Amino acid sequence: MSAHIHWFLPTAGDGRNISGFGSVAGRRPVDIDYLSQVAQAADRLGFEAVLTPTGTICEDAWLVTAALSRDTEHLKFLVAFRPGFISPTLAAQQAATFQRISGGRLLLNIVTGGDPEEQRRFGDRLDHDQRYERTAEFLTVLRGAWGPEPFDFHGDHIQVDGATTSAPPDPIPEIFFGGASPAAEQVAADHADVYLAWGETPAQLLERIERMQGLAGRAGRRVRFGVRLHVISRDRAEDAWAVTERLLEAIPDDAVAMAQRAFTTTESVGQQRMAALHGGSRDQLVIGPNLWAGFGLVRGGAGTALVGSHDEVAERIEEYHAMGFDHFILSGQPHLEEAYWFGEGVLPRLRRSGVVVDRSTTSGPGPVGVAAS
Repeated sequence: MSAHIHWFLPTAGDGRNISGFGSVAGRRPVDIDYLSQVAQAADRLGFEAVLTPTGTICEDAWLVTAALSRDTEHLKFLVAFRPGFISPTLAAQQAATFQRISGGRLLLNIVTGGDPEEQRRFGDRLDHDQRYERTAEFLTVLRGAWGPEPFDFHGDHIQVDGATTSAPPDPIPEIFFGGASPAAEQVAADHADVYLAWGETPAQLLERIERMQGLAGRAGRRVRFGVRLHVISRDRAEDAWAVTERLLEAIPDDAVAMAQRAFTTTESVGQQRMAALHGGSRDQLVIGPNLWAGFGLVRGGAGTALVGSHDEVAERIEEYHAMGFDHFILSGQPHLEEAYWFGEGVLPRLRRSGVVVDRSTTSGPGPVGVAAS
């Protein structure tokens, strides 16, 4: 199976640094016009989709991507959203509508949430495992509402009678789901199409794949695998590593200490694993071949980057693909410029090696009212 290469929409802001610290000139507020530039660049360069994040610091993913669907032709939108804050029947309806107006370009990323403080902003006071129980019920109803008959469900967290949509989405959106806790892994094994991990060392990721394959197999299912990474790719390896030095210089020590303290309070097992990769030390950031953990010093979520020459970054992606990863969700600072570095430097190499199939030979329908080229 060929690899699927995706990019990221920075709906919480963008810039030349990896945190809100440093030069004001390095920070780049985003608006719909800038996000359109990023999406159009990803579309032009041949990325398959863009992940749009969720959270109180982001613009709403549904609204932004619906708007951008008119500015792009082939690009898919991996919309992240939190289950439990809206009805699963309403989510099923939104997804069906999105597929119709975009020409079938919606993917869904289910984010249960690991920060209790942020969950309370939405009025959610369930504990960690209860949130995943609710997620499982949500996904059961979501898929049920896309079925041929009205769907009834009465669980501990969600009760619906006759859940349905006017017409099911075509195609049914793939469900991406991440989480490193036992509760999260079981939900992924039972419900996800693609299990999404943050970029750890190859040995750690291989262990995750083997465990998830076992869980899914016992549930009578098969899941595919994706990995979330940043990238810094240049013509010469030394130029890419020079970027990491510049990024580090822009981060004050007190910002690192503040972020690391915050990570100790998270309920997210994935976030705990990210923090453990470097322990808050600037001297322990190269954790594998071309794998740099500097983003995780101050940033939650995915904290590692592939760094090196275009050939080196392509080789690492080929190795991850050989391990079993089919989906690569990538990003860089700033997202517009780094999309071009990767899209012009690495993607052609991956196409020549056969890891990525040229999208122009496999394109599906374009959005409604736009002819596919």
